[in-house]
Amino acid sequence: MTSRTASGAGMAGRAFLVGAGPGDPDLLTLKAARLIGEADVLLFDSLVGREILALAKPGARLVDVGKRCGRPSAQQAAINRLIATHARAGRMVVRLKGGDPFVFGRGGEELASLRAAGVAVEVVPGITTALAVGAALQVPLTHRGMARGLHLLTAHTREGELPAHDWTALARGGTLAIYMGVRTLPLLAARLLTAGMAPETPAIAVQSVTLPEERRIPGTLADIADRVAAAGGEGPTLVLIGEIAAMALPAAGTSWVAAA
Repeated sequence: MTSRTASGAGMAGRAFLVGAGPGDPDLLTLKAARLIGEADVLLFDSLVGREILALAKPGARLVDVGKRCGRPSAQQAAINRLIATHARAGRMVVRLKGGDPFVFGRGGEELASLRAAGVAVEVVPGITTALAVGAALQVPLTHRGMARGLHLLTAHTREGELPAHDWTALARGGTLAIYMGVRTLPLLAARLLTAGMAPETPAIAVQSVTLPEERRIPGTLADIADRVAAAGGEGPTLVLIGEIAAMALPAAGTSWVAAA
């Protein structure tokens, strides 16, 4: 049975792990938009905006299971149980996740839990934040002669600490895309500097990419943490570090937080 015939009525339920992309509803895949409109139950992250949720059909059950660092949030085990419970009740369940389910989205944990529960599941990819940032800045994340590699990194562990990455390898070059790094950015920059990355290496942080409140904070490896802290803001932030960051230019209608 394909997803096109999936329904919550008169048949076993089914779960979909769906990437909602960076926030702009125009960047949803066609399949993601269709499934959102067909779902009986939508379990959504806090980063999924109202315009995307508005695609749900009348009568659909919308459940906020968002997790934000430092704030009260749903536990992953409880989310896993909710998905399975609704699917076993014969409902079509869409677990809607910001970005892509398999890029720092805990999609692997949910997939394993649903398989163990015997629930049919399908994964629908979304545009991850690093790709959205590159497109918004019109900056290629890889570029011949400048950046031959791309590293997608999380900047905090489950305990909120900086992970033990191979800093020496990361300092050798390529583009670093840092997810969830606002709190640990000073320590991350220090680790890269100690490992030999040049202090003048270009860097840029982008908050709430693709949304009307998007902001861009340029700097260098040596000062990007201070600039991000001074800029403040509540939106999700991704930091690019590498030579390609110097190619970023202000865009019309976008807030550009100038260097201090």
